Amino acid sequence: MTVESPQNGSVASSTGEPWWRSAVIYQVYIRSFADGNGDGMGDIAGIRARLPYLVDLGVDALWINPWYPSPMADAGYDVSDYRDVEPRFGVLADAEALLREAHEAGLRVLLDIVPNHSSDQHPWFQEALAAGPCSAARERYIFRPGSGAGGDEPPNDWRSVFGGRAWTRITEPDGSPGEWYLHLFAPEQPDVNWTNPEVEADFEQTLRFWFDRGVDGFRIDVAHSLVKAAGLPDLDGRTYPASPGQPTAAEEPHPHWDRDEVHEIYRKWRAVADSYADPRVFVAEAWVERPERLARYVRPGELHTAFNFDFVRAPWNAAALRETIDSTMAEHEAVGAPPTWVLSNHDVTRHLSRLGRAPGDEPAFNLDDLIGRPLDLDLGQRRARAAALLMFALPGGAYVYQGEELGLPEVEDLPEDALQDPTWVRSGHTQRGRDGCRVPIPWSGTEPPFGFSPDGAQGLPWLPQPASWADRTAERLSAEPDSILALYRSALRLRRSLPALGDGGLRWLPSPDGALTFARDPGFGCVVNLSAAPVPLPAGAELLLSSGPLTPEGAVGPDTAVWFATGD
Repeated sequence: MTVESPQNGSVASSTGEPWWRSAVIYQVYIRSFADGNGDGMGDIAGIRARLPYLVDLGVDALWINPWYPSPMADAGYDVSDYRDVEPRFGVLADAEALLREAHEAGLRVLLDIVPNHSSDQHPWFQEALAAGPCSAARERYIFRPGSGAGGDEPPNDWRSVFGGRAWTRITEPDGSPGEWYLHLFAPEQPDVNWTNPEVEADFEQTLRFWFDRGVDGFRIDVAHSLVKAAGLPDLDGRTYPASPGQPTAAEEPHPHWDRDEVHEIYRKWRAVADSYADPRVFVAEAWVERPERLARYVRPGELHTAFNFDFVRAPWNAAALRETIDSTMAEHEAVGAPPTWVLSNHDVTRHLSRLGRAPGDEPAFNLDDLIGRPLDLDLGQRRARAAALLMFALPGGAYVYQGEELGLPEVEDLPEDALQDPTWVRSGHTQRGRDGCRVPIPWSGTEPPFGFSPDGAQGLPWLPQPASWADRTAERLSAEPDSILALYRSALRLRRSLPALGDGGLRWLPSPDGALTFARDPGFGCVVNLSAAPVPLPAGAELLLSSGPLTPEGAVGPDTAVWFATGD
């Protein structure tokens, strides 16, 4: 259970444990959450207006995707100033007002920090372009001479996550062909050099700038990518990631993913966070190969939590999910950290649309991996409801991606002229990218923009909303007692009131193949039937919440999850 802290109105645990060990955190993709000024893009004013909705939903905190000044080559993940606010989103005073109002409402606030790369419009990078080879300014980034005759080839064979090579050649100030700079993402996102003390000091200044204004923590973008191997060796046949940070299967350390040296950076960041009277927190976005590699990021003295992407990638299969849950919990328990569960975010296809398809041979969480597989939206809806109850019943914390509580599917048929993801451009218009999970969410009304923008707004939403979303607005679902929004509200209300839920452990109970049954002390149980025949509830069980109707005999049918009290 959570209560309001008398110090600053933010959420603290009534049991005395750190709030983040059990928190449910709502991801606000700011461009698509709520438009306060009518220009068609979400902003800080929109978030402030919707804080009561988040309080009613029952979350403990919100994480806001980057709101810093940016040319928006990658939706704000190309930052030109880490210590200010993008004018399209508001001004610094608006951000400070949001922090104050959120805390008064009992909500913590996490921001997004992007330490692997800056914008190519960042003053440091512009200075590096003008300064020339071997300059101190270029040492803040990763510039190298080219290979081959005349330096016409990239320094190595690294590839960009968004497609194409990871190097771009510049023209020197004198007009001659010059050095190459590294960008593991878009060319507009040059990688910074974390062996440079100036880089380390500047990011610490950024952490303190926002912590001093009341920010409760940070989500760390591609936390596993900061350190590159000395000498920048070729991949030499290593399997290259097919998605951001997906690890190689090779035993030899990858030259730029999940290198051991990155942990020294986070030990220093943890010291900064712990220096505050109300310690700040971090959550890592780290796509790594095995649970034990993820657990390294949350060892004592390092980061607090890390997204569990194995859970995202797991198919709708009881055995696979149990293996993922067991391995995740074992590795986190070994280092004293709570797991952090997540079903969707702004980088992967919405889980309703993933779960509404028959599984393939390989995990698929990007739209391009799913195209061609028939989609059953009703099936996806049933499974998404069950998956939510499973996630909220598991030990540790959880993240909700905006709109999943409305049962939003992926928008798979956006017009090509509307697509903005760098992957679309870098792939030569062959991969649609991530725009389909980023469409502005529907709040009210019967036609676009569905209350996303205020009445009379002049600007259209930055991505078009499907007309079918008239059935999925927050307003409409709030009036339906059996809606997925009602389910989320009920689950989060129970999660706060039941001492068994949140941080802790679980005990597996006997269950048929195709189903999962577990208990959490004191007195709580959960059944998730993924594919088995109807599963009876244990004798004496008292029904607390169900993702869907039970069978006439009171059993749990396929694609249904149930919470029950055991009386223990």
